[in-house]
Amino acid sequence: MFFVDTIEVAGLGNRSYLAGGGREAVVIDPPRDVDRVIAAAARRGVRISHVVETHVHNDYVTGGPELARLTGAAYLVPAGARVSFERTPVRDGDTTVVDADAGLALRALATPGHTPHHTSYVLEEGGAVVAVFTGGSLLIGTVGRPDLVEPRLTEDLARAQHASAHRLADELPDETAVLPTHGFGSFCSAGRTEGGATTIGKERSVNEALTRDVDTFVADLLAGLDEVPAYYAHMGPANAAGPAPVDLTPPAVADADEIAARLAAGEWVVDLRNRVAFAEGHVAGSFNFEAEGQLATYLAWLIPWGRPVTLLAESAGQLAAAQRELVRVGIDRPATAATGEPSTWVREGERLATFRRATFADLADLAGRHPGDGLVVLDVRRSSERAGGFIEGSVHIPVHALHGRLGEIPAGEVWVHCAGGMRAAIAASLLDAAGRQVVAVDDAFTAAEKSGLTVRTA
Repeated sequence: MFFVDTIEVAGLGNRSYLAGGGREAVVIDPPRDVDRVIAAAARRGVRISHVVETHVHNDYVTGGPELARLTGAAYLVPAGARVSFERTPVRDGDTTVVDADAGLALRALATPGHTPHHTSYVLEEGGAVVAVFTGGSLLIGTVGRPDLVEPRLTEDLARAQHASAHRLADELPDETAVLPTHGFGSFCSAGRTEGGATTIGKERSVNEALTRDVDTFVADLLAGLDEVPAYYAHMGPANAAGPAPVDLTPPAVADADEIAARLAAGEWVVDLRNRVAFAEGHVAGSFNFEAEGQLATYLAWLIPWGRPVTLLAESAGQLAAAQRELVRVGIDRPATAATGEPSTWVREGERLATFRRATFADLADLAGRHPGDGLVVLDVRRSSERAGGFIEGSVHIPVHALHGRLGEIPAGEVWVHCAGGMRAAIAASLLDAAGRQVVAVDDAFTAAEKSGLTVRTA
């Protein structure tokens, strides 16, 4: 009997996998914090014999080299990937025995599209196909985006993605479980993923790569591509070079004087508490990235790369979890950190800063009572979201671009919103730190029109 354990990396919208028999196992696309993977293998009582990559990742730092070093496993990487470390190159059709006693083997299938060298791995038990690890090729209801490598290759890779999806569908049985790495909120996905499990047969009937002709598929795919997180530019090179081991020990403790000094030096001080607590009282000049949100994605997207960061957390546990998330995207060591009560983060005689939170109903009421009275509505959603509807007269600056475009926001009180509240809180903290009078709309955008606000689509 074989097993497949899923290792969720929820903050990045990815999955890694541990698959094996009674004695040995393989790990597919491991996260950088490999202790989770080692613990999963220990629970199964198996030795990790192989670590494999489907591609050189653009959205997170891999734990592959470190996991292979710690376990003595063979490290399999597609032969076409340009890397500067020792590995076992994998080519189309190569078969690797994972657990001989269980009759488990992996067979490589070249599936270019997400990257030129992308490779899927078919898991076979006794020669029978049972699952396929598709990385960023065939996802649940969609495919991995083809525009993360080189702009001039995007259309060719989109066409290759269509061909690769058809290769998987043509060569594998309908009952084959499809186990992708991306597609659970990851920006590596070209579309929305519905559900958490699928098969080749199901994808054959619902996946646009398999239901549309290549020209229609490519045109729609390219037209629907969303913004690329800025930190992606640093992930591929880090993975090609071979990432260093991580250090998750607690950072140096910062007192109120050091926090103030780091702010004065232009460093980033990031408050990890929830947005309600932050609005009620925070260190002036600090930014709010909720630990329970997409912390790694948005902090890595917005922060000037390499800028020192100090983390403020309500507990040691929250701080440790944040460190773990951040190393996955290459933010390796906070400069300093502080935990506990926010009142201890400011110097004697200083007060915590605050700003208001509100709903779309509050905004509609204010706009109705004081029309044109210096009110600025700022939409920080992505362009693709705004295309589906926006508040008439609102200013649009996506949250990932806001830090560099604060000067474009008109004078007046700024009511900032997103789709649900998390990104509005980030934006509100940036505006508050810049000295703007701000109100964070902590509400679902679906409530805007219901509240009486005029929502337009063009």
